[in-house]
Amino acid sequence: MSIPPVLFRRVCLSLLCLISVGPAMAADDGESVIARFTAGLTGVDGHFEQRVWDADGQLKESSSGRVALAVPRQFRWEYQAPFPQLIVADGDHVFIHDPDLEQVTVRKQLGEEQQSPLLAVVDPEERARQFDVRSAGQRDGLEWVELQAKRDDAQLDRALLGFAGEQLARMELQDSLGQKTEVNFSDWQRNPDFAPDTFHFAIPADADVVGDYDPKAEVIPLGE
Repeated sequence: MSIPPVLFRRVCLSLLCLISVGPAMAADDGESVIARFTAGLTGVDGHFEQRVWDADGQLKESSSGRVALAVPRQFRWEYQAPFPQLIVADGDHVFIHDPDLEQVTVRKQLGEEQQSPLLAVVDPEERARQFDVRSAGQRDGLEWVELQAKRDDAQLDRALLGFAGEQLARMELQDSLGQKTEVNFSDWQRNPDFAPDTFHFAIPADADVVGDYDPKAEVIPLGE
């Protein structure tokens, strides 16, 4: 059984939205909270626990694993329980590996971002175009920021980001169908020394490949 990658894309691109915006964006309370997290940040590595509820409030699935993200476009999202699944974006392609199915799905990363309601928001102007950002007060000992979609047809209705000081502790996403996703983060490491293969995926020899993959495509270097 594989975990639908759409939830992963929403979370990862939300995080890329955050870590790609520096202190210059601290124009209001919500942005100033985000700026404390992003100041001097080039990447993060940590653990996550994710839960998904349907529109009726029924818990659909729970999962946990490890996440690593690097400015501007690289990420690694590894589900470890209850079912293994690895998703790696190297700056050019997104690889989704389902070991149980012995299958790798490959997509152009730009295409993934265009399909996401968060649309690559590695550009602060793009973020401002798509979302209204505001402070959402205090709850559960966290300081909250709300990202509200400006477009009525956006898949993601809103995202709530809970910060504990300078650390992002929780993310709550609600889509246009009323489904809610909650992700709790822990053990964050800021600006770690990533292993060389962290954002590289080698397709296993015995895996079926689904999608259009050009191994000669130029990868966008880290930090550009």
